[in-house]
Formats: sequence, C-alpha cells, structure tokens
Amino acid sequence: MDIITTIIYIVLFIIMMLFVFSIGMLRHYMPKREILLVLVVAFFIGAIGGAFFLQPIYEELPAMASAVESNMPNNEETLYLDLSSSIDTNQLRDQLSSMDGFKSFDETSITIPMWSFNEREHDYFASIVGNIDSHYKNYNVTSNEIKIELAENYTASDALKSFSDWYKLVYDDTISYAQIHAVLVVDSTKLSDFEQALLDKGIVASKIEGPIQDTVNNTNASMLSNLEFTMVCGGVGVIVSIIGIYMDSVVPLYRRFRKFMNTKRKR
Repeated sequence: MDIITTIIYIVLFIIMMLFVFSIGMLRHYMPKREILLVLVVAFFIGAIGGAFFLQPIYEELPAMASAVESNMPNNEETLYLDLSSSIDTNQLRDQLSSMDGFKSFDETSITIPMWSFNEREHDYFASIVGNIDSHYKNYNVTSNEIKIELAENYTASDALKSFSDWYKLVYDDTISYAQIHAVLVVDSTKLSDFEQALLDKGIVASKIEGPIQDTVNNTNASMLSNLEFTMVCGGVGVIVSIIGIYMDSVVPLYRRFRKFMNTKRKR
C-alpha cells in the first residue's frame, strides 16, 4: 500500500471518530437512556472504520517491518533452494555470483525418487549407496527415495553422474529425475533482487532464514487476528464517544484546576 493511500485511510478513520465524538457531545439533547444506544453506535462505527480503513494498513505491518530490517547493514539472508536436476547449477551460480550482495552458493545434497522399496530392497540400497562414491558425505534411504549429502566442493552434477552410472550398470536403466538442494546466502539489502532473479528462472526458495524473515515471523506472531483488531477499533469508537459525552464536564474541571494552580503559584 502506498503512502498516499495510507494517509487517506487514516484521515477517513479520524473523520469517523470526529463524527462519533460529536454524537457524544449531543448527550444534553438526548434522554439519559439513549446514551447506551450512542455507545453501541460508536462501537459499530469504530469497528466498521477499523475493518475498512485501518485493517489494510495493519496487515501491511510485516512488510513494513521487513523493509526496515532489510536496510540494516551487514545482515545476511539464507535461501534454501530445491532445484530440478535439469537446471544448470553452474550457470545459475555464475549468474547469482555476478549480482551485488552475493555471499555464497553451495549445493548441499540431492534427492533421488525411487520406487516403493520392500524391506529387502531398502536394506540393499542402505548398504550399497555409501560405496558408490567416496564424496557422498552422508546418505539416507527411505521407503521410496534416496537423499545424499555432498562433501565440500563436490557438485550435484558429479554426484548424480556417479549414481546414475552405477544405476545404469546394475539395473540397465536411467534415472529420470532428481532434486538438487542448494543454499544461497545474500546480503539482506539485496534479498528482493535475488528473489526476482530466481523467480525469473521459475525458482522459489523453499525456506528463508535471517533477520528479515525473523522480523516478519515475530511481527506476525504478535499481531491480532482480523476479528480482534476490529473489536479493538470498535472499543476506540466507544472511548471517543465517552470522551465526547463527558467533555462538557471535563473542560470546566480542567479550567478550575488551572485557576487553582495559578493561584497557588502567586501565593
């Protein structure tokens, strides 16, 4: 939401509160039993004004907080990427590393979907995968996939080639699909640029960690629900109405208090 729209919405809500205030000041022209009706009307006006004018602004708070955090120097964001094996990771690395704010890009592991293993097949793969390539840092075999963690400075393409060559030799078949897991670290101030560059290639980070994401999460966790926020705005309308109702009583008391204080000073 742009600044002009935000200002307009806030002004419109203030106008509604001034209307509620003016209704409260008319209490001298109403029967006393009508004051409750004034409070009910004030609640609904505040709730409606909050829902239509303030709530859209309130919902933008996480985005505002992230914008402030993104301008803090020396902050880093970590993007976790799940890439198709058809993507040229070397080309992707070259493109990302040429951008301002790039810190690092590491291919951490690969996931190879398989058929649903029976117990015997599962035990076989669990015992043999580690012997295929010495650069497999660690691996995990589940009921229908194999996840292999890569040693440092070892690429996913090399790991996929070694596994594919073994699979071709043993099963006389090819691996049709695999997923590459990578970690991209960037300067927080340039996060949106990297997100757009990835999106242009059809890539969306599966998870983001860092000060910006922490700020968004903390802000979301502390925010009221839409209903609670509407109720609070309704309460504001009631408070404004009560101030209007008792304004005629408060002003004379304030004047007498000022007169008393001035008299006390002269003494």
